Amino acid sequence: MADPAASTDRDLDSIRDARMCARRAKAAQTRLAELTQDQVDRIVDAVAAAAAEQAKPLARMAVEETGYGNEADKVRKNLFAAETIYRFIRPMRTVGVIRRLDTERVVEIAEPFGVVAAVVPSTNPTSTAIFKILICLKARCAIVLSPHPSAVRSIGRVAEVMREAAVGAGAPEGAITWMTTVTLEGTQELMHCREVAVVLATGGLSLVRAAYSAGKPAYGVGPGNAPAYIERTADLTKAVADIMTGKTFDNGLLCSSENSVVVDEAVVGEVRREFERQGGYFLSADDAGRLAAELVTPERLPHPALVGKTALEIAGRVGLVAPADTRVLIASLDGVGREHPLSIEKLCPVLSFYVVPDWRAACERCKEILRYGGMGHTMSIHSRDEQVILEFGLRKPAFRIVVNTPTTVGAIGMTTGLDPSMTLGCGGYGGNITSDNITPRHLLNIKRLAYEVRPVSWSAHPEPTAPAAAPLPQAPATPVSGGLDPGVLARRVETFLAARGIASSPAPQEPAPAATPQPAHPASASAPPRAPAVAPPAPPPAPIETPVEFVCEDDVRQAMNADRRIIVNDRTMITPAARDLGEQHRVFVQADLPR
Repeated sequence: MADPAASTDRDLDSIRDARMCARRAKAAQTRLAELTQDQVDRIVDAVAAAAAEQAKPLARMAVEETGYGNEADKVRKNLFAAETIYRFIRPMRTVGVIRRLDTERVVEIAEPFGVVAAVVPSTNPTSTAIFKILICLKARCAIVLSPHPSAVRSIGRVAEVMREAAVGAGAPEGAITWMTTVTLEGTQELMHCREVAVVLATGGLSLVRAAYSAGKPAYGVGPGNAPAYIERTADLTKAVADIMTGKTFDNGLLCSSENSVVVDEAVVGEVRREFERQGGYFLSADDAGRLAAELVTPERLPHPALVGKTALEIAGRVGLVAPADTRVLIASLDGVGREHPLSIEKLCPVLSFYVVPDWRAACERCKEILRYGGMGHTMSIHSRDEQVILEFGLRKPAFRIVVNTPTTVGAIGMTTGLDPSMTLGCGGYGGNITSDNITPRHLLNIKRLAYEVRPVSWSAHPEPTAPAAAPLPQAPATPVSGGLDPGVLARRVETFLAARGIASSPAPQEPAPAATPQPAHPASASAPPRAPAVAPPAPPPAPIETPVEFVCEDDVRQAMNADRRIIVNDRTMITPAARDLGEQHRVFVQADLPR
């Protein structure tokens, strides 16, 4: 019997651990937020390479520690996170100006969300940890990992490997931290810490609910229970192969894994034969009942002792006799809900099997399955009928409806064009804040510079007695600390002379040739310049370029690469980094404000 005092002490240790990790991450966040895009990308490059290099030993450690899944598929998941997801996020701009909408005259500027509390499950511990660290660093967010208690060692090892690479590439200490003493109380404390800005939770339903109740913005993902529909026009051999592949990938541990098959009656005989040929074993009603009694707990959750095991291991533990080549156990059902225990999300190579008369009945059956623990998550349709495929897209309460591919890997973007991710939002159907595949974009706040494009007009409701609106006052020129920079002054003189057709002297110390005096302030800025009285005819005046309204560091670098100048005036908004770089390389040409 467990000692209550020892349990209380462990909870207190876990709470202290959470608070210390949050404080270290907050201290690192201040420095992390100041990094340039180049610095961020160097860090991401380094941590991705380090994780990819350790993909196999990390996979082995995860299997040994949790007892779930198999090493080969965990290696594939680790590499999917460290290579495929890395390649997807690498080109993203996550620092400074990330987009310009020229027509709308809006400039978008990225800001990191802040410290992320990342809850990592035991089913996919190392791949999820790799993924969350990558997207947090790309968004300039410090991360605190809260491992599942049964995967502390493997998740901690991922964090060690990636922290060492990150610090070596210039990340501040504390950018990657993780709890080493983990209890539910400690994880809840982490999610409530004031230093934490957002929660990124992957795990069981109760944990996700705790994340959403922490009083912080949260991305939590719910269960899957994905149905797979085989319509009569499908390539049946490929459809069955896809479902078998998805269901056996890492022994069915991904939440996007197929859990039920729904088949048109017209092709059910051929589909059954194809499943049997590819390693599916159809259970008798009695055997299905025995399996349900062992696999499904009274809380209608899969029993941890059978989660992530192979079909033959499950059959042996339950006392079923299955052929030696069995890859998936299949139970025929005629309903969904508590009276049909095997209709839940099973997290192992067990499928429920339904027969329907046509696609309309299949549509309703798939809805029932999704409502029983998979709302908003994932389903698949195998069909060659584009109209039926579209109808499923329009009618199903799932936000990832993958077509002619396994749900397991299609939903995470491994075999489809979806954003590659290890965290899949279930949207409003599943009680989540987003229906997206989570990426670094979800860890950014976006500031927007919005210029006027529609001047204010009160003509729709005239006020005869009200005085006419005065024009908005012009902002005064910003004073330059310590006097005007000589370089800026010289460029202003050159611009002034060029505008009047007078070339600046190549030797500033020599007096310029005599010329007819010009008025100090022409009456009109658009009036043509007067030619000198004595000197030979001057070349045509240089065109007066329009000063730009906004300059960021990227604009300056592009100008330097093209060997051109940027025309600015006292109204131009220039970011501090752009000003430093531009003045250092004499990129700016100062134009006078119109008088």
